[in-house]
Formats: sequence, C-alpha cells, structure tokens
Amino acid sequence: MTATVELPVWLLVLVLAFAIVAALDRVLVPSARWYLRRRMERVVARLNLRLDRPIEPFKLMRRQDMILRLVHDPAISAAVARSARSTQTREDVVLERARAYAREIVPAFSATVYFGFATRFARRFSRAFYDVRIAASAPRGDLVNRDATVVFVMNHRSNMDYVLVTWLVAQRSALSYAVGEWARIWPLSSLIRAMGAYFIRRNSRSPLYRRVLARYVQMSTEAGVTQAFFPEGGLSLDGRIGTPKVGLLSYLMAAEGRDLLFVPVGIAYDRVLEDRILTEADRVGERRFRAGPAQFVGFVLRTFWRLVRGRFPGFGAAGVAFGAPISLQAWKARRAEDRGPDALARDLMDEIGRNIPILPVPLVAAALSRGSVSRHGLPAAVAQLRVELAHVGAVTLLPEDPVAEGLRALEKRDIVVEQGGRLIPAAGKARLLAFYAASVLQRLDRGTEGRPDGSEVGA
Repeated sequence: MTATVELPVWLLVLVLAFAIVAALDRVLVPSARWYLRRRMERVVARLNLRLDRPIEPFKLMRRQDMILRLVHDPAISAAVARSARSTQTREDVVLERARAYAREIVPAFSATVYFGFATRFARRFSRAFYDVRIAASAPRGDLVNRDATVVFVMNHRSNMDYVLVTWLVAQRSALSYAVGEWARIWPLSSLIRAMGAYFIRRNSRSPLYRRVLARYVQMSTEAGVTQAFFPEGGLSLDGRIGTPKVGLLSYLMAAEGRDLLFVPVGIAYDRVLEDRILTEADRVGERRFRAGPAQFVGFVLRTFWRLVRGRFPGFGAAGVAFGAPISLQAWKARRAEDRGPDALARDLMDEIGRNIPILPVPLVAAALSRGSVSRHGLPAAVAQLRVELAHVGAVTLLPEDPVAEGLRALEKRDIVVEQGGRLIPAAGKARLLAFYAASVLQRLDRGTEGRPDGSEVGA
C-alpha cells in the first residue's frame, strides 16, 4: 500500500484531467447550479411583488425539462404515431424529429436577462431614437380576470415594435413572443430565447411540426404565460393593416382551462426604420427584404456618429395605444354563430385599427395624398382631416402644431418638395408618401364604427 508507483508524465496529466472533470461534474457544477437557481428564485420573488401578472412557474422551468414535457405530451405521442404510419418511418426516428422541433421552438427564459438587461436597454434605445407617446395605459391587473391569460395583439409596423411593447408592459408582466426565422442567428438567437421568445417556421407545412408548435403554445397559454403576437404575421409593406393569419390564434383558442383576454395594441411611427425596404418590396410584389449587410451597417454607423456628435434630431414620435381587453368567453357568448378563429381575427384587427394613434407625419402625408396643396393651404387641409378623424373616434397623439412638425420631417427626408407653389411628392417618393398616409386614410375608410358585433367589448 505504501509502495511507490512510477507513471509517465502524460498519464499523470490524463489522470488529473479526469479527476478534475469528475469533480466539476459531481460537486462543483451541481453546487453552482443550486446557488444560481436559489439566486434566481429570490430575484423572481422580488419581481413578482411589483408585477401585475407574476411570472408563471411554467416560464421558469428549465429548458430541458420543458422540452421533455412537450415531447412526451400525449398529443405529441399521437402525432408521432400518425406521422410514422403515414410516412412509413420508424417511430423512434419520427420521435427524434419531434424532439428536434421542440428544441428549436422552446425558449430559455431568464428573468435576469429580461428585467435586468432587455427592458432597460429597450427603454433607453426607444427614447434615444423616438419621442415615445402613449395614448392609454395598459390595463391594470386588478381590472381584468386574474385567472385569465393575457394576450397582447398588435399591428406590425416595424421590428421596433418588439422593443417598444417589451418595455411599455415591463411593469405588468414578462411577454412571450413568437419570432420568425430572421431571429435564428447566433448570438441573437440566444438572447431572444433568454427573453422568453419562441421560434416558429412561418411557412412549414409539416403536420408534425405544426402539432409540436400548437402544443407548446397551448401549454404555455394554459399555464397563464402572458403572450404577445402580430396577427398579420409580417411587416406591413404598404402602411395599411394587412389580412390576419389565424394559425397562432387557432392554437390559442384551443387552449383549455383559462379564459383569454386579448388586449389590442395600435402602433404608429413618424418614421419607420425599414420604410424604403418595405415600399420597395411592395413595388416588386415580393416579400423579400433586399437590405444587404453593407446597407444596414452603413445606416447604423451614420446614425451612431450623428448621435455621438449631438447632431441626431431623432426619428420623430412613436405612438402606442392600448385598447380595452376582449374576453374570449364573453366574445363567444355574444355570438350566436361563427365563433371560429377567422371571425375573432377580423374583430381583433378591427379593434387594433381603431387604436392605431395618429401622429404628425402620417397626418400631413394623408393630407398631401389627397391632392397637392400650397404651403399656406396645408393647415386648412390638415384641420379638415382632423375633423373627420375626430368624427370616427380616432386616437390622436399630436403636438400643438402638427403641420409644422410633420411637414418639416417630410421635407428633411426629401419625400415632399415645393414646386410651382404646391407641395408634391418628390420624384420617386410617391410610394413612400403613400406608405405613411395609408394608416390615416384606412382609419377614415372604416367610417363611424361601433364594436364588431354592435355591442361593447371588455373583460
């Protein structure tokens, strides 16, 4: 037992390396995990004291545990069996495919990242570029059904929408977003997962994939996790509210055990960062955004340089308006027929449209889109437009002199020029002017409307 054993140096190094790995795996790593888990639980407990909607335990599950729970859900097991029969594939192979789908979809929420970094960054970033104006507060937690799952539904104007809404409701709850393929880029994907967002393939036709996605959405909804999504599914190319897609909405409606409270949110900007890209995509009739890396980096560097030198005036106003909550149970009770997702999607989009705020640039753009006017005649044209908007109950977030503010922004970007004493779109900019005017003109097209079914909506 006391004899000396001689070993080559390389073998000694190998033995020590294995010993260190074993110590890490069995002692240090579990201890570190336990410490971090306890610390996170204390952070979450403090957060829940100030949140209207406490963070649900489902959202705090370890990602691996959530994946296992999803893959072994009875509905997924049945879907795997059906897929194996229809494709003549072994069930273990199909099960592994379902597990890969689950790993792709399921987030890895971190309360520290979400409330410690993301919401603070979102607030500072938004205010650095926009004068953020809010038409109404998000509904207070004590005014809605505490047992219901809250779902924020909004129009999709810009990728800035995610940033704005995240920090505006940060005092009430942590949102779970559905994000598309654009965000599955490392390291952005890791940050987005840590914020609780789940990834979706918008154009996937695989029944198995759709079943895995549907069950994840339903499980999180049944657990009370606050949701947020864009019924349009993508950015508006022409500035108008688009036709809603009902995929995610149908998954939400199929969830059991809780009522759903849909909160309509209208979003508008004096300047949409992607406006030229979107209008070009609309012109060619193809939803492919052709902004290259050089174009994106150039825009960021120019803006940052102006910001550092103190010569960045901002992009104008960003407006957000929260509408009254719509209870799914109450909505179904009021309708004798047609209670499907298509009907609900139409009603939700109507409510979102009624809550899109009117800002100076879209207002002036709408006045000019009706016909060229002189600089001195523009205030009268805008005043007439404001009367019509007031008649239909539009939400307005306007300064004392919206004409000066809106026209200055349009002229500074060379969207509008004065020619022959008239204000007209600059060469090649008519589509861009129409893009900003569209939301205002669409609001007027709706006319004087009550609720979709002629009755009041609410919790």
